[in-house]
Amino acid sequence: MVEQQLSIEKLRNKCASAGQQHLWSDWEELKAEEQQELLQDIQELDFDFIRRALQSSQAAVASADIPNSQPAQDVITLQNADDAQKANWRQLGLQLIAQGKVGVLLLAGGQGTRLGSTLPKGCYDVGLPSHKSLFQLQAERLLAVQRIAAAAAGKAAAEVQLPWFIMTSPFTHQDTLDHFESHKYFGVDPQQITFFQQGFLPCITPQGKTILETASKVAKAPDGNGGLYRALQTSGTLDKMQALGLEALDVYCVDNILARVADPEYLGCCYSRGGQLGAKVVAKAFPTERVGVFAQDSRGRLQVLEYSELDPAIASAIDPETGNLYYNWSNICMHYFSIPWLVSAAEQLSAAAKYHIANKQIHAKAGTKVPGIKLEMFIFDPFHTAEKTILFEVHRQDQFAPVKNAPGSPTDSPDTARAALLAQGARWITAAGGILAQGVHGVEVSPLVSYAGEGLEGVVQGKVVGQEGQAVTVL
Repeated sequence: MVEQQLSIEKLRNKCASAGQQHLWSDWEELKAEEQQELLQDIQELDFDFIRRALQSSQAAVASADIPNSQPAQDVITLQNADDAQKANWRQLGLQLIAQGKVGVLLLAGGQGTRLGSTLPKGCYDVGLPSHKSLFQLQAERLLAVQRIAAAAAGKAAAEVQLPWFIMTSPFTHQDTLDHFESHKYFGVDPQQITFFQQGFLPCITPQGKTILETASKVAKAPDGNGGLYRALQTSGTLDKMQALGLEALDVYCVDNILARVADPEYLGCCYSRGGQLGAKVVAKAFPTERVGVFAQDSRGRLQVLEYSELDPAIASAIDPETGNLYYNWSNICMHYFSIPWLVSAAEQLSAAAKYHIANKQIHAKAGTKVPGIKLEMFIFDPFHTAEKTILFEVHRQDQFAPVKNAPGSPTDSPDTARAALLAQGARWITAAGGILAQGVHGVEVSPLVSYAGEGLEGVVQGKVVGQEGQAVTVL
């Protein structure tokens, strides 16, 4: 009892020193379990970091570099890389995988709320004939590229294991673990998977006061996908990456059904060119597409401009030399991070504590709402610190089909993502010499059968795939 009282007194002093005494205003009226809930929340708060974060973030608002931004340059486009060069990159990428020099990092903190699901997005079934979840598709691609890398290196399949780092959030962590465990990790060795959690930050007033959602609960919000950097540090995951001897990571978001996990061609390109940071890009589908675009700041460093930050006239402007949009290259959140750059970026972000400020009405005590601030960071915020960057164009139809909007939506929905994957499979079948049965327009090709369309000739060449009148089939 005495020890508990000392602990409570210590937390009271912590709040008093930070000017946060109001967090204790209802203490005497709280039930014992509510007091424990409040103590836990206060214990987790780093008031010094929050104070620095608010000050840095407010100061940064006035120094935005958007007026001086220019379109991104030096993109490796589909037209300016020949087949021999791509083959060399692919060979190098497979070597890096086989040698244990690269890992895979999955951003999986989001819930499927807009999809009508309370489960993590990665658990979502878009309605494929196999009913595989997004997590399963990605796990099978990881297994497939491991197998290909092992064969290229003359090793047994079990000798090559890609470390897979999966960032969840407090909203999705347990459900994600349960999904993997109930499916026996989709055949992936559990020892090669590391789960870690994205963090929260408290919601605060413009003056820096922590807001209480209830008398016993601090109002919190996720710190954005850029919370990755802090989570890697605090969870020890970044240390683990270094201990494993990794030199680079392939980074992607869970909601892209076509994500080509550990793409060896992409890895080989970025590594061979000494890239600190790489990004896959696709050309914008149309000027007003709601995607961020790559640009250069006033120092020529890489940055991402959100669609809301670009004047519509500038977003629609055409470069007469290329016939493309000036701001043409979309950010699809598929990145390459060299480990030295990642370590440096995480350290710099921790020191700067600079976030984006979102002014919101925050749910507060007694069912009220109060004006407040949510602090969030984007994964691209430290991109400007990289001196050597690689922008790598890919075919949208082969590598980017996000699942963001509700079923039935005309874009970025489970329906459009499912259609994109089935159409891709049909293209692979015909390219391998297969013949689609009358009326078949979509084929689900298991990643365990083919990672990216390779190796299908021996399976389908000269054969009819599917049954007449059956629109979709599985291979």
